[in-house]
Amino acid sequence: MRIAMLTNNYKPFIGGVPISIEHLAKALRALGNEVYVFAPSYPNQVEEEGVIRYPSFPVKVGGAPIPNILAGHIVQRIKELEIDVVHVHHPALAGNVALMVQKKLGIPVVYTYHTRYEQYLHYVKPLEVLNEQTNVVTAYTKYFCNRCNLLLAPTPGMKDYLESLYVKTPIEVLPTGISDTHFHPNVNRVKELVERYGANKDFLFCTVARLAKEKNLDFQLRELKLLKDRLSKKGKSFCHLILGEGPERAHLSKLIGELGLEDEVKLVGNVPNEEIPDYMAASDMFLFTSQSETQGIVILEAMAVGTPVVALDATGVRDVVVNGRNGFLTGNNEGEWGRQIEMLLEDGNLRKQMSEKAMETAGKYHESLIAQSALCYYEMALHRSREEACAYQY
Repeated sequence: MRIAMLTNNYKPFIGGVPISIEHLAKALRALGNEVYVFAPSYPNQVEEEGVIRYPSFPVKVGGAPIPNILAGHIVQRIKELEIDVVHVHHPALAGNVALMVQKKLGIPVVYTYHTRYEQYLHYVKPLEVLNEQTNVVTAYTKYFCNRCNLLLAPTPGMKDYLESLYVKTPIEVLPTGISDTHFHPNVNRVKELVERYGANKDFLFCTVARLAKEKNLDFQLRELKLLKDRLSKKGKSFCHLILGEGPERAHLSKLIGELGLEDEVKLVGNVPNEEIPDYMAASDMFLFTSQSETQGIVILEAMAVGTPVVALDATGVRDVVVNGRNGFLTGNNEGEWGRQIEMLLEDGNLRKQMSEKAMETAGKYHESLIAQSALCYYEMALHRSREEACAYQY
């Protein structure tokens, strides 16, 4: 099958959508399919086979340049490549091009609902104000979804949300898959990280997240301050690594200083994707406080190396973390999240049990299994597109 994936952001921009696209494209190619990723251009991009770049504006929103979609050019390339299915990952810009392809070439469009966009409107204040008055984002989401041939939700919770909008297009669940590298960390690298960051500490934690408001890292730091105070009374200490970059770095660095966490919390910055499993495997626990996830792929990546998770109970997260089994979910209440970490630190047997269950959970999300499901859904979209075309003729 020939598949075109359309996206508003991609590598080297770091985020959940580029990771999801990369994993799925790689796994689909391994099954013998042709996959072309249409992505915006960035100054420091690395050219890759199968990735077709289009221009982007220098202006950024949420750390990502705004794509400058050349619809006619993309439509022509898709026609030349004899694409069977278009898989789009954003409802606007790339989504508009996908609908143009559908109209002009009759190619079915599959859309993955990765993002609750209403939770990211603080990056575009005028749109945030307009949405408060008219709920325009939800209205457009419903409109776009109903124009597609098939919808994919990364979790059952997101499927339920789309159904609550009374979307008519069929919806299936397709999580982001986990690559082989995330199940096999580099043992020597893991030892090196433990020695570098945890040599003088009793425990080592990590978080992988963009340094952005929606990741709720202020809450995380305040909770870690409370945890530090409680553990210090017991003669215990920790080091917490935050992997990622973003617009909130300066603010978070300042807050770390104000809370007196300079010795405990390290802003590591961006880490190559292939090295992230090593950081997770080196850690006693993976900590997560975002409440804006549709799946939380980094949680599954942590589970793949057997690292228990303590996260806030939120949409997307609760679909993979089973409270008390492969991790803990808590409310967004002062002290509760940190106390759960403390309790898990004190119970080594429970951490071991959760580690085993975490790996068991992650195994169900191997990218090869996800790719096989994706192919079934693409066939469904093709079948539905043909049926609609026949109905239109009569």
